[in-house]
Amino acid sequence: MARAQGARIERYPAQALPRDNVKRLPPAPARQARRVEVARRPAWSIRPVDKALPWLLPLLLLGLWYLGVERGWLSEQVLPPPAYVYQSFADLVSSGDLWLNASASLQRVVVGFALGSLLGVALGVAMGLSRTLEDYLLPTFNALVQIPVLGWLPFALLLFGIGETLKYVLIAKAALVPITLCTLQAFRQAPGNLLEVGQVYGFNRWQCITAIVLPAAIPTLFTGFRLGFTKAWLSLVVVELVASSEGLGYLIVYGRQLFQLDLVMAAVVVVGALGLVIDRAFDHAEKRLDRGRPSVGGQGA
Repeated sequence: MARAQGARIERYPAQALPRDNVKRLPPAPARQARRVEVARRPAWSIRPVDKALPWLLPLLLLGLWYLGVERGWLSEQVLPPPAYVYQSFADLVSSGDLWLNASASLQRVVVGFALGSLLGVALGVAMGLSRTLEDYLLPTFNALVQIPVLGWLPFALLLFGIGETLKYVLIAKAALVPITLCTLQAFRQAPGNLLEVGQVYGFNRWQCITAIVLPAAIPTLFTGFRLGFTKAWLSLVVVELVASSEGLGYLIVYGRQLFQLDLVMAAVVVVGALGLVIDRAFDHAEKRLDRGRPSVGGQGA
């Protein structure tokens, strides 16, 4: 055992080793890269189908509506035929009533949504930057937002009367809720690794917000804007149903009072079409702003 421990291991320099004893492996044969052929359909055969798919369900519902009225499954007093609705829509367009009422509704929703967006973004940013402020405000905010718009209507009538201010306030309140919550969530989910990189480069707090937090928060912020506009649009119709002398909601009430259900359906179709167009505009703006934004993993968005 002692001899084994005391034995010296002699090391030879690399030059003293015989080169003939070193076995070299043969080079690996060059292998040609494999190409995987993916069957692709030409663009002209894909685009018409993709564009037609969203219209299948509306056309199916329209066909069922037509058949239901023509076959007598639905009474005309309950649901008027599509031809009557189209005629009422054409009369609204030709008389100018459609533009007059639609412009009044759009003005109200734009002003109310702008006020709600400004207050919601400011409140969400304030709570996102201060945990203390969030602890104070968020529980009360979550409790108050559970009250629907109609629940605030009696108090709003006493405070603001029945004029345009009432409609602006209620629409702003409806848009305020989702925008505030989504803004707070956007600040809370800022990528920590990018914030660390910003601190390494000496970014101050404002630079971290503008250069890191806001670009990463674009999808969440636009989700809040789209949800806020949806709530504002629904609240607009509700407010106009209750207290208004013009607007798309007023057309619905007017048609119901005269029992002209074709006018009611025409106004409902216009409300849905305008809401869809504005929602698509938000989606287009989000894609334009989000184009080229790097993701957290470093890959392009």
